[in-house]
Amino acid sequence: MSSSFRRLVYSEIEEIGWEHLVRLGEEPTTLSFRIFDEEQRVHVLEILLDKNYPKCRPSISADVPYVLHLNWSMNSRLTDVVQQFQKHLEKLRDFWSMMDNLDKSLWVVDPRNPSRAATHRQINIGNDCFIMLFFDAYDPKSLPECRFLGSDSMVTCLRKVWRRNCKKWMKENTVAENLTSIFEFELPGPPDIQKNDQQLECGICYAQYLPTDEELGAKSGSGTDHACDNTNCSRAFHSVCLADWLRSLSTRRQSFNVLFGNCPYCSEPVAVKINDKE
Repeated sequence: MSSSFRRLVYSEIEEIGWEHLVRLGEEPTTLSFRIFDEEQRVHVLEILLDKNYPKCRPSISADVPYVLHLNWSMNSRLTDVVQQFQKHLEKLRDFWSMMDNLDKSLWVVDPRNPSRAATHRQINIGNDCFIMLFFDAYDPKSLPECRFLGSDSMVTCLRKVWRRNCKKWMKENTVAENLTSIFEFELPGPPDIQKNDQQLECGICYAQYLPTDEELGAKSGSGTDHACDNTNCSRAFHSVCLADWLRSLSTRRQSFNVLFGNCPYCSEPVAVKINDKE
């Protein structure tokens, strides 16, 4: 990769702010930025640059329900990508607010740890019956598509109730309120689950478990074991991944076997122990 290409990319990262950079490949063609929406939710924007950038439009991906169409010209820069992505997030604000409320008020069994791209929920409605709801991210408060899971007799009964009462669905009500109105009984809330029992994906490698590798020693195949202390973030990490991330920062500090730096998502201080041999 030419030095002029590197200088161009680095200057455009500088415009966005290096503190927002989550990952930069050895070749500066793969970048990840941490972006906050207006509700302070954290989103990671992945950008892939063509060798002919900026003549060629960058490829982008993110944990969103539908892809952003990127407007691009020869004069566009990475800041334009970030700004367009932020506008895209704003369009999805109502959808995510609704889904967050649903997850807090109903017994969601799948997905257990939903991604921001997920538009469906499987909900336990009691008596070994479940309802699958599929929402339109463009119009999240509209009546969702549904499927029922359970015994044949219960599914038949629930389908009849849904067809009879689905007109009661009101956009100004929450999902829980609408389902109560349709089924004419209150649905069970989420069970009490300790956070320690939940397996969360690592915010750096995006995997639930580390690979099985002798070089990882006791950490081989293990789940996330570290979380950001900022309660508004609480992002989970593998301590191995977090240590590698902190080592990549010029601002890191080390005291004995502890590395200090900033969370790659919320920028609050973090610290992680490393092996003495490291």
